[in-house]
Amino acid sequence: MSQTVVITGASAGIGRATARLFAERGANVVLLARGTTGLEATAAEVEACGGRALTVPTDVADHAQVESAAQAAEEAFGPIDIWVNNGFVSVFAPFMEIEPDEYQRVTEVTYLGFVHGTRAALHRMLPRDRGTIVQVGSALGERAVPLQSAYCGAKHAINGFTSALRTELRHQGSGVSITLVKMPAVNTPQFSWVLSRLPRHPQPVAPIYQPEVAARAILHAADHPRRKQYSVGASTMATVLANKLAPALLDRYLARTGFDSQQTDDPASSDRPDNLWEPADGKDGHDYGTHGIFDAHSTARSPLTRLARHPAPLVGGLCGAALAALALTRSALRRRGGCWKKNQLSNNF
Repeated sequence: MSQTVVITGASAGIGRATARLFAERGANVVLLARGTTGLEATAAEVEACGGRALTVPTDVADHAQVESAAQAAEEAFGPIDIWVNNGFVSVFAPFMEIEPDEYQRVTEVTYLGFVHGTRAALHRMLPRDRGTIVQVGSALGERAVPLQSAYCGAKHAINGFTSALRTELRHQGSGVSITLVKMPAVNTPQFSWVLSRLPRHPQPVAPIYQPEVAARAILHAADHPRRKQYSVGASTMATVLANKLAPALLDRYLARTGFDSQQTDDPASSDRPDNLWEPADGKDGHDYGTHGIFDAHSTARSPLTRLARHPAPLVGGLCGAALAALALTRSALRRRGGCWKKNQLSNNF
């Protein structure tokens, strides 16, 4: 039977790319977002890729709307197999330039939206003792950066919430799985519609990956949910490692570079849209598509992520390299030892 998959934030970017990949498997894909124009376009792509689509305009900050969407999903397609929490909003600005209600809004959508989605999924999955929840996290949930304090705070909260819930499910011996996928900088339309008070146009920090890289990682995580978390892209892996080894040094580096690296050279437009309170792709808006405006600077592949999905060959290769290095070292020591003995004999005569 076809899987039934619910995806929040499905009208653009990572959510939209993920919907297409599930559709290629023939899945029933339930699309949640606020923007009806983007949802309808995504639904058409899902149908064209071989899946069945249901659009449910939903503000994930409202738990009642999320619960209603979950009910609609099961009425249309039957039991939900996979729930992907992906929806978010953000503000690009120094902390003191973000208003309290804006901060609250980012937290309600980006953090509590995941809480509401997870709760709606568990209401249905726990009695059946099966199902998978995939949390779309971020490298910024491990290492915060300037100008995105509200978003970073929400992503850190998702990490803590997910870890706590995972241990509860394990304690209960539940057959429901939850996993987290940490994303790098991705070329999504968010940089064209996020609320920004920066003097220049916001941009992701290189290296930038296309949404399809993220979508493939989500699909793999959904297929292998027993693994606690996945990191996408070499930059995410390097960020997590650097933050563990030298967090103070990273603080100084980001204080020096973090403002300029998140802005292009182009001045911010005075009439740019923002989707904090209302969707930019609403009824009277236009479809922003899957990709953002940085195609020329983005990569569609992540070889290291592919290796990380299959750790056995990677570990085997590393072990083999380590053994080879050890063998070479021992051989060199033997040669040196032999020369030392010969020299000692020569010196004795």
